[in-house]
Parts: sequence; C-alpha cells; structure tokens
Amino acid sequence: MLLSHLLNRLIRVGSLSVVDANGKTHLFEGAPGPAFTVRLHDKSLHWRLFTNPPLALGESCTDGTLTVEGAALYDFLDFIGRNMAHVGRLSLYGTTGWADWMLRRFQQFNPAGWAKFNVAHHYDLSGDLYDLFLDSDKQYSCAYFPSPKISLEKAQEAKKRHIAAKLMVEPGQKVLDIGCGWGGMAIYLARETGADVTGLTLSKEQLLTARKRAEEAGLSHRVRFYLRDYREQTGAFDRIVSVGMFEHVGIDHFKRYFRQVHDLLTPEGVALIHTIGRFYGPGITDPWIRKYIFPGGYIPALSEIMPAIEKNFLWTTDIEVLRLHYAQTLRHWRYRFMANRDKAAALYDERFYRMWEYYLAISEVSFRHLGSTVFQIQLTKSQDTLPLTRDYMAALEASGAPKPEPRENSRAA
Repeated sequence: MLLSHLLNRLIRVGSLSVVDANGKTHLFEGAPGPAFTVRLHDKSLHWRLFTNPPLALGESCTDGTLTVEGAALYDFLDFIGRNMAHVGRLSLYGTTGWADWMLRRFQQFNPAGWAKFNVAHHYDLSGDLYDLFLDSDKQYSCAYFPSPKISLEKAQEAKKRHIAAKLMVEPGQKVLDIGCGWGGMAIYLARETGADVTGLTLSKEQLLTARKRAEEAGLSHRVRFYLRDYREQTGAFDRIVSVGMFEHVGIDHFKRYFRQVHDLLTPEGVALIHTIGRFYGPGITDPWIRKYIFPGGYIPALSEIMPAIEKNFLWTTDIEVLRLHYAQTLRHWRYRFMANRDKAAALYDERFYRMWEYYLAISEVSFRHLGSTVFQIQLTKSQDTLPLTRDYMAALEASGAPKPEPRENSRAA
C-alpha cells in the first residue's frame, strides 16, 4: 500500500492502525503516545490518501469512507496535527502539492465578480446555520480571551472592545468596516463611540441581517450597510477596520487592497486589519478548505503582507499576534455545533453536518499545531497620529470608549 510510505514518515508520536479496504491491518508507531485505529471503506483511498492527503482525508471523513474507531474525529485529527508538527506540513501535501504551489496565484485570483461568487459560496448559506454555533452577536472571527475561562459571548465582546481601543475612535468620526459580516462590529462602534459607520459586504444574506439589526438597535442614522466590493468604495474615512476579510483578498490583490486603504484614509486616519495568518512563511491553501469551504481564500504570511503595506506608504504602528485565541474560539464553535447536530442535519443533511464538523475540527488543529495564527496590524498615514506608547490601548480598553451624546432625531439617514 503506497499510503504506508507516507504514514511511516508521519507517525512520530503514538501509534496508528489502518484497516485498509481489503481488511488488512497496517500498524505505524512512533514514540509512546495515544493509539488510534481508522478503517478505510473504499479502495481508491489507498491511492488518493497518498497523492493528495489533505483533500482525500477531508472528503473521506465527510463521505464516511474513512471512519475513526472508538475515538472522536477531533481527537484523531489532533493526533495527526501533532505528528505533522514534527515532520512539516508541506512535506505531507502528497504528489499534487507542487502543482498547488505553482497554481496558488490563480487559485487566489479574486477580481470583483469572482469575489462575490466566492463569498456567496460560504456566507450566503442559511443564517440559521450560523446561529447554531456563533455567539449572540454573530461574530464569525477570532474572539479575544483575557482569561481562557470566560464565555464565548464575553470573549467576542472583549474582541470588539480591544479593536475599538486600538482605533481610538471618537464621536462623529467616519468609520469604514470592510467585510462587515452581519454588522456586529459596525453596530458596536456606532453605539459605543458615536461614530458614523459604513459597512461593506458581498453577501446578500449578511446585508439583510445587518440592516435589520441596525434598525432594531435604533442606529440606522449612524450605521449603513452596502453590498459593495472594497475596490468600489469612495470617500474619506477617519478610521478603517477590517476583521476576518483579508483572508479573501488573494496575494495578487494585496497591493491594490492597501492602496485602497491608503486612499480612503484621511491624513490623520487609523486602520486596523485583523486577519488569520501563517507563522511558517508563504504556503498554499489547504485543498479541501479551498474546494469545499473558502474558494479563492488564502491565509497569508506576514512576509507577504508587509511589502504591500510598505509600497503604499503606510506606517505600521503596531502588530499584535493572537496565538491561541482562535483555537479557543473554534473549540467553543465546535462544541456548540456538535450539540446542535440534529438541527444542522435538518437544515441540510448528515453529509453537510460531517463536512462542517471536519471544517471546525481541522481548523482548530491548524491553530494549535500547524502554524496558523491571527495578526492585528495597525496602520496610519502619519507617524505621529497616535501616542508613542501602547499605554493608551489598555487605558481605553479598561475605561471604554467615550459615549456619544443622545440624538433627538433618530430618523434614518
């Protein structure tokens, strides 16, 4: 079995028993550690798991042609992730890995029309699906855990407060939220700081929800949402925030993205870009994630982001690396999603449930063992826009942003 060559190289800690589709058992052992058994129910997996391991593993777990015996899916994937951390992730992309590397720029090609299609693939799924695992504010990005024991709701609130402090938003300032999701961050900034916020999304489902939420909060006069690509936005903004959207830009569009940030910022403006990143340098998008979850997506290395910032004459005034915060976030999401298995399957079907359980599980493993992280990059056009030390961030975070004055006429603008 060709797969044996791959697994002999992979297993460094613990043991893995593989029962192939012919009923023969193959044992792979490393240093003492946990033991797992998987069963292959399709002979094609003998070849597919060798040639393209990430894609074949995700598809077989989703289709049920690979089953883990006597253990949870996450525990098995965590075991694989720990072993991959020993041997290097790219070395296990199989015989097709070189082709993905050669084609990675094409895979990330995201002109405006394609970008809308790619976003719709994921974000225009039923809103009821996201209610099964997100917090009440529908924050679909890394939370911030000042303490690992706080709830998901409190951690997402802490994330919004953390970002608002870095932006130093003042009442009446104009804020642009690129990739506003269901509107939670934009509504938070409008409510807590008195800012005038414009939110952009490419998802029709998110747009409808965001507008409804702003109206219900009585904030339609201070926060507006549009179905609009970031490249189409005009005007001048005192603050720009983008949370969990940069992963959808694509490496060939980085320079254009930051040129737009530069052009939309006022001379004393501040931008905060919150994005998933990769710790070990440039790479490729996981083939299964690219095919089934985020077509056109790419998690960038900091070394790929910074040249585009520098070429657009933006000052990088602060970079924070949120290491295991997303792993904690994903664990909360995964537990909630699994607790709602029947509801998820009723919305779509059992295969869809298995696909999303795999997505949440493999994502958490990536943040725990495979070098995925989160960058928060603060940018300005002038080097003296912000205080020279970071003390102001903690002070604003502790005290909260200045509350806006009440407005007599709350009619929507």
